[in-house]
Parts: sequence; C-alpha cells; structure tokens
Amino acid sequence: MLTRRDFLASSAALVGSTLAGRFARAEEPYGPFTVGVQSYSFREFDLEQCLKRTADLGLHYIEFFSKHAPPDSKPEQIEAIKRMCAEYKIKPVAFGVHGFSKNHDANKRVFDFGKALGIRFFSADPDPDSFDSLDKLCEEYKIGIAIHPHGPIGRGLHRWYSAETIMAAVKDRHPLIGSCLDTGHLIRCAQLGKPLDPAEQVRIMGNRNFGMHLKDHDNERKTDVILGKGSLNVPALVKALKDVKYQGWISLEYEAHPSNPSPDMAACLEVFRQAIKEVG
Repeated sequence: MLTRRDFLASSAALVGSTLAGRFARAEEPYGPFTVGVQSYSFREFDLEQCLKRTADLGLHYIEFFSKHAPPDSKPEQIEAIKRMCAEYKIKPVAFGVHGFSKNHDANKRVFDFGKALGIRFFSADPDPDSFDSLDKLCEEYKIGIAIHPHGPIGRGLHRWYSAETIMAAVKDRHPLIGSCLDTGHLIRCAQLGKPLDPAEQVRIMGNRNFGMHLKDHDNERKTDVILGKGSLNVPALVKALKDVKYQGWISLEYEAHPSNPSPDMAACLEVFRQAIKEVG
C-alpha cells in the first residue's frame, strides 16, 4: 500500500518537472521570469479587449478570472476562448482566484475546466477541509493549487493572509499545493497591525512559490499604485525570487483605474524590468 510518505516522495520530483515544463522560455526583458497579467486588471473589458490590452503591453501569458473564462463554460466556449488567445499569441497559464471545498465532485469539475483550458495552476482560496480532495486532484491532473492571501477582510485578516499561515497548511500536502503570493495584499496587512515584507514572504514559501500577483499598494491612500510608489521594494522582491530559484508565473495585477489601467501597468512593467537589470 502506498503510504503518505511514499506518496509525497514520489510526487516531489513532479514539481520540478511540472514547473520547468509548464512555461516556454521567459521573455528576455524579464530574465528568468514568466510575466503576464491577471485578467481582473481588465475587468471592465470583454475577453477580446482584455487580450488585446495584454498583447499591447508586450505580454504573452494570462491568468484568467471568471468574467473572461467562466468555469461553467461549455466545451465549445472553452475552445473559442483558446482560439482567441492563440490569435493574440497569449497563453493561459492560471485561473483564479477560485474557492475549493471538501466536495470532491465539485472540485473535480473545476479541474476538468482547468485541463480543458490548458492552465497549469489555480490561484485558490481553499477551505481548510478541502486538502484531502485537492491532494488527489493535483496528483491526477498535474495541475497545482496556489493559495492566494487576501490580506485584510473587513476588520479581520483573511484566513490565508501570510506565507506562514499557508505553509503551515500545505507543508505535508501534495508538492503541487503551494502559494500565489499577492504583494499588494501582503502590504495591506499593515493596516491591521501585521506588517509583512513580500520578499521575506517569498523566502518563507521557498519551493512552494508557484504564482505571484505583482502589485504595489499605498496604505495611506488605500489604493494600488505603480510599482515602487508604495511600500514594495521591487529590487528586494526580485532578489528574493532569484534566491529561491523561482520558476512559477507572475501576474501583474492592477486594481486602480479599471476603465484605463494600461498606462500604469506599462509603467509597472518598466519598473520591474529595471529591477531585474539592477539585481542582475
């Protein structure tokens, strides 16, 4: 009988091959990193306009949210989404943020959707009692779960608000269950007296960093800002990613100015490129 230790050991080698084989060679301006957008940034636009704006930023990867790729899409609808992505030379790499419960059949339907769409990870907000189901599904589908911290929720903190809370839950789980850290939400935790350093959070997650929502936040004005204009030390973040040999995807997400986020997003990308050059 396959023990839990055997299961984890046999699965560990899968992570490196999964991450290394999931993405084409990263675009030169971003060095070793696979950079795209979280389509929530373009939530006021339809799918084609979202893809056009992504391509206009010079990016070729996307993490969809439900408006642009509904999880209940029929097979022909998914194929239409993929054809439009191909037209704009954009590859779907992730989907989320999506919730998961202990309902295995419901979870399996979401993984079927992910497989049909061709993604490699779900950015996720799983219930604590969902992990037995997710262990099985990650092993079966070779699609990872990347837990997303949402920082403050009302007057409290999200259940997965930090790398520490995520790691405590996933350290003995399938190696394809890790994190999609959101640098903006990590910064927002300071509003409730829990200041978190995104670079240190990356180091805590180590090889269980599978995705990232890249953003900066101004806690005084309570708004997203261009990278480096808020609390995010961009070069320090880049160095942390390199130190842990990060192989996941990075989704630029910009929640301010939803009717026209592209100029600020372009500025964010320039800051990120410069930080990569600076760190070397």
